[in-house]
Amino acid sequence: MLKRNWWQWLLGVVILVGVCWPAYNWTRANIKTLKDAGRTRMAPVIMVPGSSASQNRFDSLITELGKETPQTHSVLKLTVATDGSITYSGHLKQNDNEPFIVIGFANNKDGKANIDKQAVWLNIAFKELVKTYRFNHFRALGHSNGGLIWTLFLERYLKQSPKITIDRFMTIASPYNMESTSTTPKTSMYQELYKYRAGLPNSLTMYSIAGTENYTSDGTVPYNSVNAGKYIFQNQIKHFTEVTVTGANTTHSDLPQNKQIVGLIREYLLEEDVPNKVRRQNQQQLRGED
Repeated sequence: MLKRNWWQWLLGVVILVGVCWPAYNWTRANIKTLKDAGRTRMAPVIMVPGSSASQNRFDSLITELGKETPQTHSVLKLTVATDGSITYSGHLKQNDNEPFIVIGFANNKDGKANIDKQAVWLNIAFKELVKTYRFNHFRALGHSNGGLIWTLFLERYLKQSPKITIDRFMTIASPYNMESTSTTPKTSMYQELYKYRAGLPNSLTMYSIAGTENYTSDGTVPYNSVNAGKYIFQNQIKHFTEVTVTGANTTHSDLPQNKQIVGLIREYLLEEDVPNKVRRQNQQQLRGED
């Protein structure tokens, strides 16, 4: 009797597992489907240039991406005036789910006071884009001070668009400690970014790229200033990775169209299926991830 009961018990367990395991897998797949169903097809890549640069700053980068990527990206450019009004050039093609959008500023001067204003103007332009194109997730790229503008926006203003999420964020030579070469960040710009870091989206994946001619600077931005960004992002977001690019065309102005950086953008920002050669090169450049 005990032996028969033991076999009945084992059979019951096997039947239960046989029923529950497919149900569990179906539930997981269904949850993922429902989650993805809430995401719009369009997920633009929004770029912000640095100080003294216009909405045309990324033309060379976009050209380089066009040579390599299998996907054609339409381009829309915005310039935000000091009164918040916006002028547009270019257009987004129908059914382009990953267009490039560049946001520049009529007042594109350097300095903390202007960077703070530019973050506000970015928020104005961002809200207009969401209202017009009705996307609910995006990717962001910032060169030089454009990375600081994006960081301020993510810390303080993205929450004003609560249904919008950022998938990936990449900065190129962004001076988080401004022009300082110190290993101890203390500038007022850094202090502001550090103060509001808890506002960063905790699901964010972020890549900070530094270019160096001589392992100390890209000719304009000190490496230590770019490196200071890790203290802002680490332990606040899901993943933070710093990448250092050296060699030819690593001066500050050359970095956005640098071949190595184009490869990093393709794999880590656009998440393209890049050739093995590009993937190996990218892996060699990764400094670390938290």
